[in-house]
Amino acid sequence: MNIVAVDIGNTNVSVGLFLDGKEESIQSLPGAGEADLRDCLVSAWQKIPVLESSTQGKRDGVIVVGSVKPVWTELVRRMAGESLGEEIRVVGEDIPLPMSAWVDEPEKVGADRIVSAAAAYAVVEDAVVVADFGTAVTIDLVDAKGVFQGGVICPGFEISAQALKDNTAKLPKVVVHRPTTPYGKNTADAINCGLYYSIIGALEEIVRRYAEEIGHWPQTVITGSAAAMIKDDCPFVDNYVPHLVVKGIVLAYVKHLESQSEMD
Repeated sequence: MNIVAVDIGNTNVSVGLFLDGKEESIQSLPGAGEADLRDCLVSAWQKIPVLESSTQGKRDGVIVVGSVKPVWTELVRRMAGESLGEEIRVVGEDIPLPMSAWVDEPEKVGADRIVSAAAAYAVVEDAVVVADFGTAVTIDLVDAKGVFQGGVICPGFEISAQALKDNTAKLPKVVVHRPTTPYGKNTADAINCGLYYSIIGALEEIVRRYAEEIGHWPQTVITGSAAAMIKDDCPFVDNYVPHLVVKGIVLAYVKHLESQSEMD
């Protein structure tokens, strides 16, 4: 099974190549860089072997997309058609979500949240919290039976830093990084410490409240572009998994194939 899995976020796009079900590479790049994104997509697709039975060089693979940004979904659809002569399959549209969601409006939950939750549960096979640190921060709970229960959404570091700059007279815009001390000696460092430690504190408090709700402390998995920066200051986190959404997109497609074979 050969898959190019594309995770379209609000800021970045990740392109993963899986050959015979094994991860070969995952590359992340700004979604606004159309030329680079096209090159990345074409490069990944060209590594998929050609079908032995094809006389036209058709490759033995699929392009599966999980997206929270429809305009970029259409961009990738156009790129795949124009540059590769291929159609994409979109999780939540062409491919069912891999996990049921016990929420008010399941169809409005971002596909990225569901597929990453499903990927984490597939490994843990018990209650698990999945926190994704991207443009927004999502902290979601899956119960012991593998049902997505919902979660919280917080502003990410970039949004929070921009909001402080835009809504005050003198505070500067900062790029959040891991502090050397828990307090700042100047305004920029004070903002950095505040944003950095507040999101870690929020994560720990939210996980604690989830634990009180379900009666035991769930395993906690973090992912996303900013997760690598904070992981060493989160001793309560069990695992840091880069590109969990990409892996969840692959899982969604595999489960879809399995359900189809069972119906045949």
